[in-house]
Amino acid sequence: MVFTCVPWRFFNTYIFYMLNNDLFLRVARGEKTDRPPVWLMRQAGRILPQYRALRASLSGFKELVETPELACEVTIQPVDELDVDAAIIFSDILVIPEAMGLPYEMIPGKGPLFPKTITSENQVDQLITGQEAANSLNYVYEALKLTKKELNNRVPLIGFAGAPFTIFCYMFEGQGSKTFSKAKKVIYQNPALAHKLLDKITETTIAYLKKQVISGADLIQVFDSWAGVLTPDCFNTFSLPYLKRIANAISDVPVTLFAKGAWYGLADLADTACNVIGLGWTHNPRDVRALLGDNQVLQGNLDPCTLYADADTVRNRTRNMLRDFGPHHIANLGHGVYPDTPLDSVKVFVDTVKSFSYCEVGSSS
Repeated sequence: MVFTCVPWRFFNTYIFYMLNNDLFLRVARGEKTDRPPVWLMRQAGRILPQYRALRASLSGFKELVETPELACEVTIQPVDELDVDAAIIFSDILVIPEAMGLPYEMIPGKGPLFPKTITSENQVDQLITGQEAANSLNYVYEALKLTKKELNNRVPLIGFAGAPFTIFCYMFEGQGSKTFSKAKKVIYQNPALAHKLLDKITETTIAYLKKQVISGADLIQVFDSWAGVLTPDCFNTFSLPYLKRIANAISDVPVTLFAKGAWYGLADLADTACNVIGLGWTHNPRDVRALLGDNQVLQGNLDPCTLYADADTVRNRTRNMLRDFGPHHIANLGHGVYPDTPLDSVKVFVDTVKSFSYCEVGSSS
C-alpha cells in the first residue's frame, strides 16, 4: 500500500491529504509504475445491480444527478464492487447547457432531449455564461465534496465535462445524431456565430471545472464525444483551440483529453497542456506509440464489445493491449461500458489489469 500526500485546494487554501492508492495519479503525471491503473468510463451505472435498484426507486435520471447524496452513492459503488483505481463523479455533460439556459430531459430508452435549441444569434447573446452559469451547478460541487469525504482517501476522484464542440452539437441538434448536420451547417454557414457560442461554452466550462477542482476533483477529463464527425481542418478550427484553452486553464490537477474518433488529431492533442490522451478502440496502440513516443500518457482503449466474449478472450485481449501500450498507460475501454455488459466480464477485465506486471514485457519501474 502506497501513501502519497496530495494537495486539494479548498477556498484557495491547499489541504494535504493521504491517498491510500495513488497509482492513477502517478501515471497521469508521467511516472512509471509496476502496473497500469484501471477504471472504466461509465463504470458508475447500469452494469451494477445496486445502481439499477437505486434507479428503479427514483423519478428519473436527473433526480440522481441533482441529488448529491445519491450521486455520491453511485460514484462509490464501482469502487466497492470492482476495486478500480479511480472513481469518477456521477453526473452528465449536459449540465453545462442547462446552466447556460437550455434545460434538457433524459428520455428513457432514447437519451437526452432539449425542448429548446439554439436557432439564432440573439439566443446565443442571451445565454448565461462563465462564473454565473457555473455557480448554478452547486449540486455537482456538493456531490464531489461528499464523495471525497466518503471515499476516505481510498482512490482519486475524477471530475469531468463535455468538450465545447460536443456541447455545441447538442445545443443546435437538441439530441443525439448520426451526422450532427444541423451543428455542422452552422460552422460552414456562419463560422463567426459558431465561434461566439464555442467561446461562451469554453468560458463556462473552465469556470465549472475550476470549481470541481476546488470541490475535490483530483483529475479532470474532457469528453469530446462527437469530435469524430469533424474533418481534420474543422477539428483544428472548431474543437482543438477550445480544448487547448481548457487544458491551459486547469493547472492544479492533471487533465485528460478524449476526442473520440479524431484519429488525425493525436499529435495536436499531445502538443496541448494536457497530461493524458484518451483513445477510442479503433486506434492501434503500437501505431500511437510510434507517433507520440513512449512517454506520452495514454488511456484506453479496449473495444467495449470485447467484454461480451468469454473470460479467456477478455483476459488475452486485455493483456495484449497492456503489452502493446507498455508503461505510461491508464487501462480503460475505448468508450463507456455498455449497460448489458456482463458484470463478471467487467471484473475479469479489472482483475487482469491489476494482476499484470510490466516485468512481463521487459520494462519495470
